[in-house]
Amino acid sequence: MLVRPRRNRASSGLRALVRESSVSASHLVLPLFVQEGDDSETPIPSMPGHARLGIKRLVARAREAHGLGVAAVALFPAISDAKKDPRAAESVNPDGLLQRAVRALKQALPTLVVITDVAMDPYSSHGHDGLVDGGRVVNDATLPILAAMAVAQARAGADVVAPSDMMDGRVRAVREALDTAGFTEVAICSYCVKYASAFYGPFRAALDSAPRASAEIPADKLTYQMDPANVREALREVALDEQEGADWLMVKPGLPYLDVVSAVRAATALPVAAYHVSGEYAMLKAAAERGWLDFDRCLMESLLSLRRAGADIIFTYGAIEAAKMIAKRPTSFL
Repeated sequence: MLVRPRRNRASSGLRALVRESSVSASHLVLPLFVQEGDDSETPIPSMPGHARLGIKRLVARAREAHGLGVAAVALFPAISDAKKDPRAAESVNPDGLLQRAVRALKQALPTLVVITDVAMDPYSSHGHDGLVDGGRVVNDATLPILAAMAVAQARAGADVVAPSDMMDGRVRAVREALDTAGFTEVAICSYCVKYASAFYGPFRAALDSAPRASAEIPADKLTYQMDPANVREALREVALDEQEGADWLMVKPGLPYLDVVSAVRAATALPVAAYHVSGEYAMLKAAAERGWLDFDRCLMESLLSLRRAGADIIFTYGAIEAAKMIAKRPTSFL
């Protein structure tokens, strides 16, 4: 045989030299849940190793991640029902939980990139990402609420605001509001291609943010999150969000949509992010706890697949675990 592909696999050094894709800690974003109670911690049963954290513990966790080379954290606030209302008014409170968390992180870790979520569902009494009126989630009336939320987050010190709501036109509304308020350097990570996925379950349980279905409130998010069957529609969303001023484009979830990540990468010059979501992380943890698979290797293989598909940035609950593995074995983890 003249051609033997195995020659390039003969040693770890050869494999490293010809490796086509890689994962480094600088590619990763660690999502974190913040709650009231400065030193509080509430474990999340469906996401072993993760908890809703008070601000003091949140800063400590972010410090650990950043010390390992993780570039950024993404914040999600757990708001008490007493502070929720149909219009998500608490989202713009300058002394609200999220804003205080952002200020604490930027004071303690000035070089950490802080990403904040722009959507109504953590703050709304109905659990939807947009305003509910007449039994449906309305689009245009939601946009000023999202824009004001983004400005409040930027004012607190957020480096990147991340509209995850999937309302039409929200990137333009947020960009114009930020620029008018003087926050021209705050970037927008648009959840450009966000599917109506069943893989979000542990996240919604962590924040108690699932829709509160009733005769007046839709039971699901199918009228604004995307149909899992569609990929051409994703490219339409990409084109629109580019035109409206997005700086990054997100595909969520990650692993079940690798074909979409690849298609988005081919369609844009903007950075592409993928979200390795709570359900994907929880499945790995549950199977590993039963001895059915090696969590470390499966986590790294999952992240590598997202990079191979074209993701520049990966949001993952396994960011700290992955960063530790990379630090020990920077050239090979499989």
